[in-house]
Amino acid sequence: MTTIVEVTRFGGPEVLVAAEAPSRAPGAGEVGIDVEIAEVLFLDTQLRAGWGKDYFPLKPPFVPGTGVGGTVAAVGDGVAPELAGRRVVARTGDAGGYTTHAVVAAEEAFVVPDGLGVQAAIAALHDAPTALSSLDHAGIRRGERVLVTAAAGALGMWLVPLAKAAGAHVVGAARGEGKLAAVRQLGADLALDYSHDAWTAAAREATGGAGFDVVFDGAGGASGRAAFDATARNGRFFSYGAASGDFAPITPEQAAEREIAVTGIFDNPLSPEDWRRLTLRGLDELAAGRVTPIIGQTHPLERAADAHAAIEARSVIGKTLLTA
Repeated sequence: MTTIVEVTRFGGPEVLVAAEAPSRAPGAGEVGIDVEIAEVLFLDTQLRAGWGKDYFPLKPPFVPGTGVGGTVAAVGDGVAPELAGRRVVARTGDAGGYTTHAVVAAEEAFVVPDGLGVQAAIAALHDAPTALSSLDHAGIRRGERVLVTAAAGALGMWLVPLAKAAGAHVVGAARGEGKLAAVRQLGADLALDYSHDAWTAAAREATGGAGFDVVFDGAGGASGRAAFDATARNGRFFSYGAASGDFAPITPEQAAEREIAVTGIFDNPLSPEDWRRLTLRGLDELAAGRVTPIIGQTHPLERAADAHAAIEARSVIGKTLLTA
């Protein structure tokens, strides 16, 4: 049997309930993974609460999560036998990731590079493709001014250091001194607390009043709208998150008026080949030390509700993981 955690109904963290499910052996082209860790995304908390039904048609009960890390316990027909026993990170798709045993298509399992731990490597599954795709589309040039909101979150851990490595002047916005310290640790030139009303004035001052050439917005809501207002004319604005509860309220007319190119999270969908390519690239960045994920909290699988509650309380810096 396999232990899973299900969303039994839409609601608060208490609707996450551990249960037992039959284990299954991998079929042709699949691998079975003994899970050590499961990734928890902020999106998981939103989907558990019933948000985003227009984009994610989920019906309880369902197993949340999309990524796991662990050891390949068995391989199905057509899979290289030497993959057995290797430590991997893997996307679990619609099957969910809050589980002690996962069966996935072999092409969704990525061998963890030597010297890199599974806890760090799992950051390549979801965060790396999203961040690297946004960075590629942004085409940051040396000397440009870049703003990252929700900069102490899982995507900020990629965007801040890689934008800095591209030669940008990077401002990271987050909430609370602990998160601001993490943003500075990531290499931001300036960290601003957007729980203070004056943060946008300070942000504009950091650009000499010109505004930001590139904005990566993971906050959404009023903070995201304020970040849009701080974007320079002809700037590029990337909306990838809704930590505030929804995406930044920006109309096409408002973007056109200032000739700002706004890219939403669904505007540049990644093909399966893109996801694989960017995941492998993310693993390379992690192995080379150019990106170092911050693990803000870990909880046992059966305490997934505690993990969700902490994320919703905005008390977590970096990534959240469940241990199986």
